[in-house]
Amino acid sequence: MKIIERTDYLESLQNVRLTPDIKVITGIRRAGKSELIRTYMEWLRKNDKKANIIFIDFTSLASEPLQEYHALHNYIEEQYKAKKNNYVFIDEVQMCAKFELAINSLHAMQKYDIYITGSNAFLLGSDLATLFTGRVMRTMVYPFSFSEYRTYFGSQEIQSQLDQYIQDGGLAGSYVYATQAEKVRYVQEVYHTIIERDIIQRYKLSDVYLLNKIAEYLMDNIGNTTSYRSVSGFLQSEQIKTNHVTVGNYMDFLCRTFLFNQVKRYDVRGKGYLRMIDKYYLVDSGFRYALLGTRNMDYGRIYENLVALELLRRGYDIYVGKLYQKEIDFVAMRGNEKIYIQVSDNISSKETFEREYSPLLQIKDVYPKFIIARTRVPKYDYQGIQIIDLAEWLLDR
Repeated sequence: MKIIERTDYLESLQNVRLTPDIKVITGIRRAGKSELIRTYMEWLRKNDKKANIIFIDFTSLASEPLQEYHALHNYIEEQYKAKKNNYVFIDEVQMCAKFELAINSLHAMQKYDIYITGSNAFLLGSDLATLFTGRVMRTMVYPFSFSEYRTYFGSQEIQSQLDQYIQDGGLAGSYVYATQAEKVRYVQEVYHTIIERDIIQRYKLSDVYLLNKIAEYLMDNIGNTTSYRSVSGFLQSEQIKTNHVTVGNYMDFLCRTFLFNQVKRYDVRGKGYLRMIDKYYLVDSGFRYALLGTRNMDYGRIYENLVALELLRRGYDIYVGKLYQKEIDFVAMRGNEKIYIQVSDNISSKETFEREYSPLLQIKDVYPKFIIARTRVPKYDYQGIQIIDLAEWLLDR
């Protein structure tokens, strides 16, 4: 398979090199975590003449004797070299029982720069503080962005290539297959692996059918405000026995595996967070196409999902804005930076354009405001609001 350098992720690891943190590379299955650390190790070999790289790949049978935490700890200690920068890389760390005991002990010695990857079910952000006694630096790896997709395949006519990206998605493992049917089958298998191994087995669930129905509902309702009770009510109307507590737990599991991202609402006027009704965005559009095909395709919502994921890739915290009775698709914050974004399929009609810009004009602060749509024209300004084509925005970093 063709490998491209994922510059942003690589730079994020370079920036924390030799800091005392435990570096955790996490994200959805098949997003490219293992390839990222291999690329980073190669960079270290070329750029750090004092590097001593200790690499354990638990997907290899050669590492099977180390699947016990004392053995893992002893092996790494044996590979240590004095007067060197000792980098420890462990891929699929969860395959070693009680791995956290070995990691904590090694970290306490203050002589290793430690990097680990693993199944997202075992390395959740909410669990890291419990697992490790040292400070943790997390790098979240997402499927390929549109920019990375163009790097992989070469730049083609931008609008048609964006349409193809929406269908293919960002799981690069599917790109090696010649037919669309084979690509879809690959994505479906990744999805079912996540459902089975990261949720069903991890949380010992019995109702696989219910979990899949909830996931399909969320895929069908990308960008719609959703609550546990609304999902439960829909399922009950379909003669599926459940309740909002069970639904809430299952939705939480889907988010814990990074299959969906939960986005809370933010009161723009009151500058506070609103509870109970959130939005859910799918980690990759390829999953929706592979599981549901073109059923109920609402391209405005699909584009909104693309923008949500790109904002997360760029390091923003994102919220759904509420201003009086109107909604702003995204309030995105990064440090002291804040931006407001509306996303639309087509703003060529006066009514649609007015619907998108009117909430933005009601915001009285001076933070940047955007409307992102399939305009297919260069960026322009309307009363201080930047109007930008979706494909161009996805490439404008």
